[in-house]
Amino acid sequence: MEGDSVTLNTGVETKKQEDIKWYFSGLLVAQISGDLSFICTDVQCNKDAERFRDRLKLDHQTGSLTIRNINTTHSGLYELKIISSSSDSGNIFNVTVYGVSAAERDEVKRKTVKEGESVTLDPGVVDNTSDVMMWYFKDNLIAEITGDQSKSCTDVQCKERFRDRLKLDHQTGSLIITNTRNTDSGEYKLQIISINSRFSITRVKRFSVSVIAVPGSGVSSGAVAGIVVAVLLVFAGVTAAVIYCRQHRTHAPAAQRDDDL
Repeated sequence: MEGDSVTLNTGVETKKQEDIKWYFSGLLVAQISGDLSFICTDVQCNKDAERFRDRLKLDHQTGSLTIRNINTTHSGLYELKIISSSSDSGNIFNVTVYGVSAAERDEVKRKTVKEGESVTLDPGVVDNTSDVMMWYFKDNLIAEITGDQSKSCTDVQCKERFRDRLKLDHQTGSLIITNTRNTDSGEYKLQIISINSRFSITRVKRFSVSVIAVPGSGVSSGAVAGIVVAVLLVFAGVTAAVIYCRQHRTHAPAAQRDDDL
C-alpha cells in the first residue's frame, strides 16, 4: 500500500560478491560493491531516478534494497544483478503498489480515556503469526511481538513509566494500557513487519492517546497517604503538648505551697 516500505532481499552477503546492481524498468537506481568502496542510490546513480530521491536504502551486509514511503509510481519490475569474478546471477521482482487516500495514509486513531481507566490500541490485524510488531511511545520502543514471543519495557525509563501496566494481545497485536495516567498521553506508533524469504513489507499505524484527569483526583493516592501521615504526626505532637501543659499546671501549685511553708 502507498506509504509502506518494502525490502527486496538478495539472499547473499556483499563481502562475497564483487558488485550488486538494482534496476527499475532498465534504469540503474542502486549499486554497492563487495568491499563497500562504492555505494550509490537514486540520483547518485542516475539523474533520471528522481522519483526515488531519498527513498532508497541499501543494506551494507546483503545489498538488499529498501524502498521507503512507496507510492504508485514505484510499481513495476525491479531487476537484481549480482556480478562476481566467477559468475553472474540475478533475480526479478514485480512490485505492485495500491493507492490510498491521503487521509487514509496519514490516519491517526485517537483515544480519550479518564485517568485510572484502561485503553486498548487495536491495529485491526487478524493474523500476525508471521509478523514482527513493535510498539513505540514517543519514538521509544515499549513492546514487541515476534511470533509467539513477546516482551515489553526492556528499557529502564520505560519500566519506570509503564511498570506492570502494559499487556499485549498475541492474536491481534493490540496493546492494552491499564490504570492510565496523564503521563501516558501522547503518540503511539505500531510498526508491522511482514517477512518473506524474498521480501519484507513494513507498515506503520499511529494512535493518539489523551488521558483526562478525573475531577478531585489531582492529588495521587501516594500524596494523600503522605498528607494523612503528616496530619497524624501533627495531631500526635499537639496532643503530647497538651498533655505536657496539663501535667505542668497540675504540679505547679503544689510547688508553690511548699515554698510558702
